[in-house]
Amino acid sequence: MFLQSLHLHQFRNYGDQSVEFLAPKTILLGENAQGKSNLLEAVELLATLKSHRTSRDRDLVQTAMATAQIRAHLKRDLGVSSLQLTLRSGSRRTAVINGETLRRQQDFLGHLNAVQFSCLDLDLVRGGPGQRRTWTDTLLMQLEPLYVYILQQYHQVLKQRNAFIKQQTAERAPDQPPQLEPTQLALWDAQLVTLGTRVIRRRARMLKRLIPIAQSWHQAISGSTEQLEIRYAPNVELASGLDSGIYSDDAHEIQQAFLDQLKTRTTAEYYQRTTLVGPHRDDIDFSIDDTPARQYGSQGQQRTLVLALKLSELQLIESVVGEPPLLLLDDVLAELDLNRQNQLLDTIQDRFQTLITTTHLGSFDAKWLTSSQVLHVTNGRLVSK
Repeated sequence: MFLQSLHLHQFRNYGDQSVEFLAPKTILLGENAQGKSNLLEAVELLATLKSHRTSRDRDLVQTAMATAQIRAHLKRDLGVSSLQLTLRSGSRRTAVINGETLRRQQDFLGHLNAVQFSCLDLDLVRGGPGQRRTWTDTLLMQLEPLYVYILQQYHQVLKQRNAFIKQQTAERAPDQPPQLEPTQLALWDAQLVTLGTRVIRRRARMLKRLIPIAQSWHQAISGSTEQLEIRYAPNVELASGLDSGIYSDDAHEIQQAFLDQLKTRTTAEYYQRTTLVGPHRDDIDFSIDDTPARQYGSQGQQRTLVLALKLSELQLIESVVGEPPLLLLDDVLAELDLNRQNQLLDTIQDRFQTLITTTHLGSFDAKWLTSSQVLHVTNGRLVSK
């Protein structure tokens, strides 16, 4: 796939800006806080309907404006598509494909695929479980757009179950035992288990495909000096355990384990007033040579790990979708040493359309520069160099 053009209207610091992409690689050159990352963020929204920088559309709309718009033309094997997102400060966004307004926003997903890599991605290793769940879910949404609906349903039931628990604890008389009304609780448990199992199975399947790809990239980048292990750490534990880090795909087994563990945590949930079992508490463990990468990995090891994950995302999306996704590199070269920079740039070549932000051109050799389009970004304006 190839992003042919992008038009930003009242988006972040862009008043009205169009750009045509003329080469497989586009370098966005400029000082900090000029709008380089904002342009990549717009492409990320077209691919995932999400921004890794904010969850509020009003943050994306230019100050004092009511709406912002992102328009693009995308060439794929099946032809050219026009994509449009209209963001509003105070109401629901609108998604349009080839002039047709979509009733469900999730139908927008899958038309443009992209992998974002920024310095913030180092928190994949160093940060908390929530960041790793978000990474997993964002990738899954591109591979299987239906997953968005499944995840939304799960979180809706989770929210309602938590509200039920809080209501029960608030209404309990002093002489009543600390327990939740069993009939209503069973109804919420059944819904949570059904939807949660769908989330768990999809996460496990995706990681089963991703892990060997990531391990292969890690071997290449580290020169086969280190062994990477990635393990899905689901909150719902199975009696059979994990076989070589691979979680069971048996829906009945997962559902039964889920229900059993909910029952054992009922009293704890009562006192903590929240749901303590489910995929909303999953994690992913990374280790290098049997040592946890989060606590004991060096900065170099953590960067190698994240680079391997991003390259594996590219490869997995390409294998599932059948076309190479876009690669969005946001000021990431400054975070990598020369060896890792070369590994990344050599991998890209002309295989993936790449948008890359930088404050200087020193990281690129002459061959890279001659095959790239260079755009200078100044205060929300793009000028060809």
